[in-house]
Amino acid sequence: MAAAVVGTWAFSLAAVDKARLLLATGRGASATVQEAMAEVENDKETGCFVVGRGGFPNKAGVVQCDAAIMEGLPGRFGAVAALPGIGIPLTVARMVMDKSDHSMLVGGGAVAFAKEQGFSIEDNSDMMTEAGLAAYEEFLRSRKSPSKNHDTLGLIVLDQEGNITVGVSTSGAPFKDPGRVGDSPLPGCGLYADSRARAAAASGDGDKIMCFCPSFHVVQLMKQGLSPTDACQSVVQDICNRVGKKDIFEIGLIALNMKGEVGAASTVPFPYTFWAHGMETVEQRQSCPQIYPVWFDARSKASCWNCQVNLDLKVLDLTMLRYMMFVHV
Repeated sequence: MAAAVVGTWAFSLAAVDKARLLLATGRGASATVQEAMAEVENDKETGCFVVGRGGFPNKAGVVQCDAAIMEGLPGRFGAVAALPGIGIPLTVARMVMDKSDHSMLVGGGAVAFAKEQGFSIEDNSDMMTEAGLAAYEEFLRSRKSPSKNHDTLGLIVLDQEGNITVGVSTSGAPFKDPGRVGDSPLPGCGLYADSRARAAAASGDGDKIMCFCPSFHVVQLMKQGLSPTDACQSVVQDICNRVGKKDIFEIGLIALNMKGEVGAASTVPFPYTFWAHGMETVEQRQSCPQIYPVWFDARSKASCWNCQVNLDLKVLDLTMLRYMMFVHV
C-alpha cells in the first residue's frame, strides 16, 4: 500500500518531511507520528504557532499542553491534557495509549504518569520563550489575548503496511483559564481514525469545534464512500448551515483515506502539507478560505450566501453549483 502523510498548517512541513524520511526506512505509522511531531513540539521556534515548547501560557503564566494519538485499530487511543513541563506531550499521550489502563490523563495525573514513565518535568521557564513571556506580560497589562497564529499541529500517517495513525498537539488557547481543554485531545473532535475509512484531524477554535465532533463526522462520511475532500467540505458546510453566517468560527479539517488520497476544508485560509509515495518532496496546498452555504427555494432557485446571486437551477451546471457551495470567494 502507498504511504502518505498530511499535516495541518504550513508549519507542519518539517514534520511531514520527517515522516516521509521515517516511512522510507520502514517505520510504522504510530512511531512516525510520534517522532515527526516531537521535533516540532520541542522546537521553541514553532511555539508561536501555539504548539508545545514556546507556546503561549495560560492566565497563570504556565504553559499547559494537550495532545492525543489514535490508531485505526479499535480502542487504540491515548491523550493528555493540561500537561505542564514537558515539551513533547504527544510522546506522553502515546505512552498512555500503550501503557496505561486509561485513555486520557489530565493535569496532576498526567504529570504523575509521565514521571513514572521516566520523563523529567521541566521548570516552566524552560517551556517559555522571550516572545511568549513578552506576550504574557502584555496580556497582564491589557487583558486582551493576541490574534491567533494558527494552532494545533495535526499529522495523519498511512504507512506501507496499511496502518494509519493520527496525532494532534497544542498548547491551547493563549492565556486560557488553567485547566481549560479544547477539542484537540478529544476523540471524534480533534482527531479520529478508523482502519476501514482512515482518519481526520481538526484545528481552529477548540471550544466551538468540540460541540460538533467534526473529525468523527468526516471519517463516517468516508466510510459511506465520500472522498476526503467531499467529506471535509460536507462537514464544514453542515457546521456553517447550523450556526449561521454571523456565528461562523475558525475551523480547518484534513483527512486521508485508504487510497492515500487527501482532502481539506476550512472557514479560514488554511494551508496544509502533503506527501505521498512517488512524490519527491512535500507539497503545500491551500484550502478554500471561505465557505458559504447555498440554499434552495420552492421556485428551484439557488442563492449564494456571500454574493446573494440567484441562479436558475434548470440551467445551473452541477460543477458550478459545487463551486458556489464549497470554493466561492
